[in-house]
Amino acid sequence: PISSTEDRVVGTLDIEKAIQKGERAFEPGVLAAANRGLLYIDEVNLLDDHVVDVLLDSAAMGMNIIEREGISFSHPARFILVGTMNPEEGDLRPQLLDRFALSVEIYGIRDARERVQIMERNLAFESDPEKFRQQWLPKEEELSRQIERARRLIDQVSYTSRDLLSIAQLTASLNVDGHRADLVILKAARAQAAFDGRTAINGRDIALAAELALPHRLRRGPFSQEEVTMEELQDRIEQLQGASSTGQRREEVQQIEEEKNQQKKV
Repeated sequence: PISSTEDRVVGTLDIEKAIQKGERAFEPGVLAAANRGLLYIDEVNLLDDHVVDVLLDSAAMGMNIIEREGISFSHPARFILVGTMNPEEGDLRPQLLDRFALSVEIYGIRDARERVQIMERNLAFESDPEKFRQQWLPKEEELSRQIERARRLIDQVSYTSRDLLSIAQLTASLNVDGHRADLVILKAARAQAAFDGRTAINGRDIALAAELALPHRLRRGPFSQEEVTMEELQDRIEQLQGASSTGQRREEVQQIEEEKNQQKKV
């Protein structure tokens, strides 16, 4: 709920019982219930900033720590945090936005054929939910198998120094503050490669990852008034890689010339 307090989220300690009986009595909160699951927050921008901070800290550490009056208690809190918001009702502080790894902006569908398809599927579900489920079950199962294969493969997905340089050059060229975006792009690119069944990332993986990792970090940047598409990001990555290759060749030529000059002096 929007009115959730910190105690409701992280849980509380019974201080009276701890003092009188020396027992640590913990009343679990939302984070304990979300352990090993998914925690969904609607209208995350309307939550108190401090509560959002606590949620993000727990999501990053995988641990919830409660400290009250010199008494400390901790428990596992491993969950996937998903937040939704309407920017028209207020935005999150940039520092908090940066803590969210990936973001997706949802727009209304304008294509008439696609809108008709949505209506037809909705009516089909309302008419016979079980038949609708059975119709789409094979695709859901295939997607589940693909995700499971990707989970087994992801530790084998490799990247090169050139890939790291491309990511760093991309975020630097867009004036992205901090380094969290670089790490998020690398991890998401490896996940995309594993999802596609490959053991090495490429420029397209980096562009797809950047499309999700950068928009909410560019609100004050050069793209604050326009959408950054995957194609634009991929073009920029290719340009940066080309410039990097040219610069590297120049350095190699300069090094060879310096070695020749030293040999002549000798």
